[in-house]
Amino acid sequence: LDSIRVELLIPGMAAAIAQGDEVAWARGFGVADAETGRLATDTTSFVVASVTKSVAAIILMQMVQDELVNLDDPISDYGVDLEADGVITVKHVFNHTSEGIPGAVHRYNGGRYIRLGDVMYEASGSTFAQLLAERIIGPLGLRHTAPNPEFLADFYTSGLNRQEFLANMAMPYEVEHGSAVPSGYLRHFSPAAGLVTSVRDLAAISMALDQDRFLDPAVKEQMLSPSIEIDGPEKTYGLGWYVQTEQGLRLEWHHGLAIAHSALLIRVPERELTFVVVANTSRLTGAYRMGGDVMQNPVAALFAESFVFGDEPIPVR
Repeated sequence: LDSIRVELLIPGMAAAIAQGDEVAWARGFGVADAETGRLATDTTSFVVASVTKSVAAIILMQMVQDELVNLDDPISDYGVDLEADGVITVKHVFNHTSEGIPGAVHRYNGGRYIRLGDVMYEASGSTFAQLLAERIIGPLGLRHTAPNPEFLADFYTSGLNRQEFLANMAMPYEVEHGSAVPSGYLRHFSPAAGLVTSVRDLAAISMALDQDRFLDPAVKEQMLSPSIEIDGPEKTYGLGWYVQTEQGLRLEWHHGLAIAHSALLIRVPERELTFVVVANTSRLTGAYRMGGDVMQNPVAALFAESFVFGDEPIPVR
């Protein structure tokens, strides 16, 4: 992992592997802050960009489970007006099939996914930030996870100290002319992007999902089942998650990509494995064209070939 980080000119990175109900291994690589030399650790908070979508998906499916939202409702019933050649349902926005003829073709659209926050608010009277605090951060006791601290009202729903949180965040960088230079934090927070978290906290969310702490098994299966093909029946998208079959095993995953931020979350439920990796440049995921195939990313391939399809023992640290 560290050799890949150095090759991609990423200043700081962190990774974790969860197995069963515990984090088996986690560590940081490089620096969270190149100016001060502050090291990246497994509790450093990183902006995870579109991995936010998968966490938001859990919340929206909780609302489906609570009968606050019906995925087959026209999204206009929740005050959201979008253009298409037909009636757009909540599900169409959820699985990125809302453009053109609704439900026909997967076209990844983060701009439309943002509007699921309007659905949540209309259905519950609570913002996405409030729901995140009430349904994820609070119940799991997460200390390194919060809405983007650039947005004060959203951040303070977490109940965390903002100055302490900022001091623990990885500084943002981008690669220019062969070296990493300071950049800016993503100025956004919605169900589509802007969550800030650590690899240990993301692993905790995944393990809670495995333990059915968030969703009943049938509702979880609905979220994580293929709903639209991306590139044939083996490369698909569920609801807020990519769902890929590789060597007979289902990989449930999402990547995050924004200027100065990147992340990758992979679940292999049949092996009770979760892999999380985050970085403070866009290069971790932005250097590769993945589409619907996570195996195109060498970090994901290293994990899968070693521990999912191979017989390497899970490291312990």
